[in-house]
Amino acid sequence: MPVTTCRRAALAACILLLAACGTSPSKSPSSSSSAPISGKYYKDDGPGEAPANLDSIPDATPKLEPLHRFANRPYTVLGQDFVPATSLRPYKERGIASWYGRKFHGQKTSNGETYDMYAMTAAHPTLPLPSYAKVTNVGTGKSVVVRVNDRGPFLQGRIIDLSYAAAHRVGIAGPGSGAVEVEAIIPGAAPIFTAAAPLPPVARAVEPPPPVPVATPATPTSAGGFAVQLGAFQNYANAQTFLTHVQGQLADAQVEPRVREQNGLYRVYVGPYPDRDEARRVAERITTAFGMATAIAPH
Repeated sequence: MPVTTCRRAALAACILLLAACGTSPSKSPSSSSSAPISGKYYKDDGPGEAPANLDSIPDATPKLEPLHRFANRPYTVLGQDFVPATSLRPYKERGIASWYGRKFHGQKTSNGETYDMYAMTAAHPTLPLPSYAKVTNVGTGKSVVVRVNDRGPFLQGRIIDLSYAAAHRVGIAGPGSGAVEVEAIIPGAAPIFTAAAPLPPVARAVEPPPPVPVATPATPTSAGGFAVQLGAFQNYANAQTFLTHVQGQLADAQVEPRVREQNGLYRVYVGPYPDRDEARRVAERITTAFGMATAIAPH
């Protein structure tokens, strides 16, 4: 979506961290203040000079690609810890999509490529880089296939940042944001998620992974703590379907996934854990053993 001050700070922090991990450094967005226009974007951002053939730009074509060596490492932005997936795995989530425009056009993405706001790409906090996803406007059914090659957004409740071209395709470029469903595409694999059936468990290795420490329940004396989030959904039924899926996957890890409503979303999580370091260790072990994308936040 149109870039906000919060997003600029978030991306700048993310860029610094990824650069420290060895990725090609991205240019930090300008910190100069810009008056927003109609609440949609800043005067130095927005759609720019859109090409005449915007409606005919094709979807991204999914293909197997090697994952980036550094861009899928755990990172922290605005006090939130993210543990990206390190393999192509099933993923489906509903939430708010936004888009980013010419303020970042021509700058480096988190995996070192050049951001083209008129290509079918997207930024996601935890999907592996690069990977592919189908994004569908839940209100209209319009959809687009994008290549995920960047990190973001980091505002609560927003699950993906689309390029301007992709946002235009699904009909959220004008309003700036909208409710979407994001589904990972695994090249060469048959669709795994369906609307009518529960999610099947992912095949496990012959040797079970090492157990993950059992979460310490929150008590009045240790209220709060940190949770390892596995997914967030606007629809309770979708959250329950996902919960059933991950319960099967994580049975050997000795953790108990749960659902709680927070800030208008149904969040599937494990924990809470008494401190951020323990939650981070659990998140990394879950990601290593099962390839799940995770995020850590105060419970």
